[in-house]
Amino acid sequence: MDLRDTAEEAAWRSEVRTFVDKELPPRFRKGKTFELGLSETTWDDPDVRAWRKKLVDRGWIAPSWPREYGGASLSLMQQFIMQEEFAEGHAPPVGGAGISMVGPTLIVHGTEEQKKKFLPTILSGETLFCQGFSEPEAGSDLAALRTRAVRDGDDFVLNGQKIWTSIAHQANWMFVLARTDPDVPKHKGISYLLLEMNTPGIDVRELPDITGDVLFNEVFFDNVRVPAANLVGEENRGWYIAATTLDFERASAIGAIVQLRRSVESLIEIAKTAGSDGNAGIGSALRMELVDHWTAVEVTRMMAYNIVSMLGRGLIPNYQASMLKTFASELAQRISDTAVQLLGLRGGLYGRDAPYAGQISRAYLSSLGMTIAAGTSEIQRNIIATRGLGLPRE
Repeated sequence: MDLRDTAEEAAWRSEVRTFVDKELPPRFRKGKTFELGLSETTWDDPDVRAWRKKLVDRGWIAPSWPREYGGASLSLMQQFIMQEEFAEGHAPPVGGAGISMVGPTLIVHGTEEQKKKFLPTILSGETLFCQGFSEPEAGSDLAALRTRAVRDGDDFVLNGQKIWTSIAHQANWMFVLARTDPDVPKHKGISYLLLEMNTPGIDVRELPDITGDVLFNEVFFDNVRVPAANLVGEENRGWYIAATTLDFERASAIGAIVQLRRSVESLIEIAKTAGSDGNAGIGSALRMELVDHWTAVEVTRMMAYNIVSMLGRGLIPNYQASMLKTFASELAQRISDTAVQLLGLRGGLYGRDAPYAGQISRAYLSSLGMTIAAGTSEIQRNIIATRGLGLPRE
């Protein structure tokens, strides 16, 4: 693995960096004192919309999509460099599930009518998708889902419940998995449907998280009629369509790793004021924690570089991606714990009047869910054990 940019990669990095420096709204340029935890773009924010439009005008809003569908057709390394430079410049994420998951899935499995209907409006931002996968009894074991879709003429009639549905209160469409044949093995009786969120019978209930913010929702379906034309792929083959969607979701997480590094840099600056401004004194144990965190961030960066290098060689980094996800999410929790310790008694304060406008206490609370979201650490370790170490399944 060569960590140096080629001449072409260096030129591309310079182009992206120049674009960010010129076009990113000034409000985002400074970033936060402490960047860590689960977050989501505020889709109705004027500056976020302005930044998104800049990407649309440049043709960069869908980096991986083929040009024939309005994408940029960037190589894996170009996409990686773009993500890294956007993160370094503090640019907010604006793609959403439509760009990263639904659009690529439709390009592979959708009908021509579905492509014509959805792809242009996903690119323009008119169509905002949320993901209707998880249920109260079907999280990691997604194939255990119980939401039913029964064919009735030209429609499917949908009944059931989804939970932990990010931005369902903002989205106008959902891509949803539902059981269409209960009499076959659980992976084989599932279909993949596109559902308009203003359809009668849909009830969206907000689920505030531990910080008090609303990102998640639970969604109830009561005899919701979904046109059969919104079925993606074959009926009862939705599990395999969903696998395509989740493959597109896989990323090197380089943006999150940049945030981890900046958080450690912030902690070092806080540590320099130890014993003053109400901060706790820093002893040898906390000094060593900072050294460990800095080293660990560099390890995560190398893991991300290894993954994109493998992808570039046509390899599938399945257990390597699980290693990165587990290591990075647990590192985020350790960093936020150190941050709270550095603030001493003030570390327990929360809200805008708390130290650093509450960013550190907020990050601490947000980090608690990072070993659950996007696949629990337990699931990731099972993947590492079986696919990486060759250990037998129970």
